[in-house]
Amino acid sequence: MREAVQKTEMTECADNAGLKFPTIRDIDLEGKTVLLRADLNVPKHNSQITDHTRIDRLKPTIDDLRKQHAKIVVISHFGRPDGDRNPQMSLAFLAPVLEKRWNCPVSFAPDCIGENTKEMISRLTASQVILLENVRFYKEEEQNDPEFTQKLASLGDIFVNDAFSASHRAHASTTGLAEILPAVAGLLMEEELKALSAALVAPEKPVIAFTGGSKISTKLRVLNYLVAKVDFLVLGGAMANTFLFAQGINVGQSMCEKNMESEAKAILENAAKSGCEIILPRDLVAAKELKENGEHIIVDAHSIPATHSAIDIGPKSIDYIREKLALCKTVIWNGPLGVFEIKPFDNGTNSVALAVAQRTKAGQCISVAGGGDTIAALENAGAADDFTYISTAGGAFLEWLEGRKLPGVQALLK
Repeated sequence: MREAVQKTEMTECADNAGLKFPTIRDIDLEGKTVLLRADLNVPKHNSQITDHTRIDRLKPTIDDLRKQHAKIVVISHFGRPDGDRNPQMSLAFLAPVLEKRWNCPVSFAPDCIGENTKEMISRLTASQVILLENVRFYKEEEQNDPEFTQKLASLGDIFVNDAFSASHRAHASTTGLAEILPAVAGLLMEEELKALSAALVAPEKPVIAFTGGSKISTKLRVLNYLVAKVDFLVLGGAMANTFLFAQGINVGQSMCEKNMESEAKAILENAAKSGCEIILPRDLVAAKELKENGEHIIVDAHSIPATHSAIDIGPKSIDYIREKLALCKTVIWNGPLGVFEIKPFDNGTNSVALAVAQRTKAGQCISVAGGGDTIAALENAGAADDFTYISTAGGAFLEWLEGRKLPGVQALLK
């Protein structure tokens, strides 16, 4: 059984069940060997990291642990090696990057368990950092295998989970370690959960949520959960076409899940019962061909030509959304409202995102975003920096929006 030495009362940081758990501020880490579960599954193209956000957001935790003179052992996955030692998914390339971004020496262990790894860790002095090899090189990681978990646990004294984005998985390095070692949250986990709790657990009302994307089939639980929680739900992207179709509207050549008509109708009915207004496009940008600066027309949502596809919301839709947004104190954003990757069909997403950013910056609302293409869409709009919080988590963020309890978070409460 794990046993933690508390130095203060638990930090007030609620999960989606409203419970509190300790963080690295609440435990004495002086001289301790800390197993820090991080998410360093960063995007890489042609051997170059294309986004350092996950690395940079870990720095406050690294700084705090070093200040407390802990010995820091970083555990992470990278890609999906499926239990094979795939050299292309080695974390070795990251050590010099971490050194530069974290401004401290970072050594690398070519394995995440074993006697050689133990020996390297034993040579650490206070405030030093070592990065272990990809924990998913072992199939036992994703199986949460008890024997493998014990091998990981034997490397340290304290477990710190700072990987919210991996905490929807009940793996050895997210939940297993928390069952064996004293377990606390890192500062990034704390920040993430506070932001999400403020947006969905106990939000300041009214609340408006934006959900976009291509399919409602992948977001049924999200949609059904949100309509019971928010005052306004804005639907954009191709999923909005499915709801228009469910209302008897001809959507032309638009992407549409016609087989999901009954599910869309059920969500509309649930929203009406809950007092949630679902906001569908009032007008749309439609085109025969989707290409950069391609020819397009603006049509009423009820009048999409049979030859055209709806690919963005129109000006009337933008104006109506802004009216409702002006009433709201809390904003939740997941997914674009149109094909933001191709101009000018990013106008709807850009216009509304900038309106949210402006209200946030003025202190008129809090705004939390995450999941899927959300970060790219908000960065394309030039709005990302002014949102209250943007989560780098994908699946974990969506499962949070579905009201699920995340295994890695729940493990910190036991």
